[in-house]
Amino acid sequence: MPIYSKSLQRLISALHCLPGIGPKSAQRLAFHILKSSRAEANELAQSILAAKEKMKSCSVCGNITDSDPCLICDDSTRDGSTICVVEQPQDIFIFEKMGEYKGTYHVLMGALSPLDGVGPDDLKIKELVTRIEQDKIKEVIIATNPNVEGEATAAYLSKLIKPLGVKVTQLAQGMPMGSDLEYADEVTLAKALEGRREI
Repeated sequence: MPIYSKSLQRLISALHCLPGIGPKSAQRLAFHILKSSRAEANELAQSILAAKEKMKSCSVCGNITDSDPCLICDDSTRDGSTICVVEQPQDIFIFEKMGEYKGTYHVLMGALSPLDGVGPDDLKIKELVTRIEQDKIKEVIIATNPNVEGEATAAYLSKLIKPLGVKVTQLAQGMPMGSDLEYADEVTLAKALEGRREI
């Protein structure tokens, strides 16, 4: 016999689909939403719908934005000669929160993973090479995750970019192998950025 009504079970199931939300957390969130006012619940629902409708990929870097180009690419005070290459849009927010990096970004939308069928053509690598050639880039910082896929992607990009006469560096000390940028604190990430090495 079901414990919850269909509507409540549907809400719990929907929340449980979110990353990092287990069954108990989904249940707590569902009951929190039910206790909130109709206006608060409506605001939550509308903000989700608005984000889905208005957010898109920046045509320059691939960041998630509601304006094109994104605010970072449109900022003339940033160092346009440096590109920090990341795997996912959320990685940009981690660097921006740190406040140390003043260059531009490029989102690959993943990492090379032959076992999962992800090859160079599945990532935004051609777009990166085009940007390097057109924008007279001096340095490319490869900030892929320090795991097998991220390291393979970094090695591939280095071999591809170096012949273009561009300095290629990679995040160094402070980032343990097998971890994700998403879980790094600002101090660790700042040290890794500061101690980046040429590859």
